[in-house]
Amino acid sequence: MNRTEKADLVDSLRSTFEGSEVVVITHQSGLTVSEVEGLRSNVRAAGAGYKVTKNRLARLALQGTRYENLSDLFTGPTSVTTSADPVAAAKVIVEFANKNDKVTIVGGGLGERALNVDEIKALAKTPSIDESRAKLVGLLQTPASRVVGVLAAPAGQIARVLAARSEQSE
Repeated sequence: MNRTEKADLVDSLRSTFEGSEVVVITHQSGLTVSEVEGLRSNVRAAGAGYKVTKNRLARLALQGTRYENLSDLFTGPTSVTTSADPVAAAKVIVEFANKNDKVTIVGGGLGERALNVDEIKALAKTPSIDESRAKLVGLLQTPASRVVGVLAAPAGQIARVLAARSEQSE
């Protein structure tokens, strides 16, 4: 890789870091090609990105970003999972790491805050943005349906009383 290719890679990594809400750093060793492809497809399906990086270039790309405090984590065979959704990257990589001991979560960052392994696992357990939106819509719709049920109940009771009265008179 020549100098201009390295500069382009650093710029690409920097823009990835700047456009991400969460960064999860992992060490991976001994993964087969099919395992890496499976991980990449799961990450893509979640709307996140996965990249195996050169540590020196990644440290250069981190300079001037809000994730600059993560540069110490870039040692050994490092890969980075990033996402605009704060939960998506954590969910996918934690799920994969639980199934495959060849991937080890080292740390990460959420905004300017550095996260340790336990915090990333806790982040992975939180509902995603879409799940949270669905729950919120459900909560907003529930009171409305209850109001309709309460308003319809007296009318239904009156109809039942009238039906019973008409049966008695017949």
